[in-house]
Amino acid sequence: MKLFSQRKGIKPIKKEFQRETVDEELRNRLWSAIKVIVWDKWRPANIYDGYNPSSQVVNGLLDRIWLNYYKLPLDVRPMLFVDNSSERSAYGVLRKYFFSAEWNEIYDLIEFIIQNIPNQWGEELRAFCNSLLEDENAAYRILEQEVVEITDETEIKAIEDALQINNQPVQIHLNRALELLSDRKKPDYRNSIKESISAVEACCQYIADDPKATLGDALKKINSASGIHPALEKGFLAIYGYTSDSGGIRHALVDEDQSPSFADAKFMLVACSGFVNFLLTKSAELGIKIKKK
Repeated sequence: MKLFSQRKGIKPIKKEFQRETVDEELRNRLWSAIKVIVWDKWRPANIYDGYNPSSQVVNGLLDRIWLNYYKLPLDVRPMLFVDNSSERSAYGVLRKYFFSAEWNEIYDLIEFIIQNIPNQWGEELRAFCNSLLEDENAAYRILEQEVVEITDETEIKAIEDALQINNQPVQIHLNRALELLSDRKKPDYRNSIKESISAVEACCQYIADDPKATLGDALKKINSASGIHPALEKGFLAIYGYTSDSGGIRHALVDEDQSPSFADAKFMLVACSGFVNFLLTKSAELGIKIKKK
């Protein structure tokens, strides 16, 4: 909901796009999301029963942060104690780090936390952070357990839907493509593109029940059951040819003499996710039986 100053045009509705930066407001809100979803679940140990289950989860997370994120000896890891004024508290150490960290380190820590908490907590934290990232006009969203530079909600939905399909080879390729694209320290756009295309090929092989199947083979099977409009089929085949033939983007972008960009890799991940979603949804609509693998 727009506030008075925004409705009157005194304050801008949208702030400047945040790419490779995190402003103070976004930093404050992301920390608050972690506090609400994770740190506030911790309670001191009871003298009779020790730590409750949620506190045990938070203690385990802190152990992994000190051991695998900070790479410090565990015997220097303090107790949590939600006290932002004391560096003798793990909460104080983490808070000081978070508010002095570089923009990419903030996202690193959020990723690490999501990857090391129960799934339900992770889903809640991801949803909370994504709403804040959208609200603060950040160039990033959290997909699965990774922060990715994708801001269009349609693109995000296409990738999320494709990642949920019940086919392990397709999931493996798309997850790997997403991982390579979202690595903020050393992104590998060339191999991300390869993995995206491999996901489409795995999907085609799944539908056609043929380890050597192409998109054309999968579309033939769909056409035999009713099919798609010839113009749409022609468009899909043309785009697939663009990604697959010797003169297409696949060979150009994976050639060692070329340097694919983030835009190239992002396009291929979104486009290939869309291919996968279309092929499987269309097959389901037409009642095409696909062997489970």
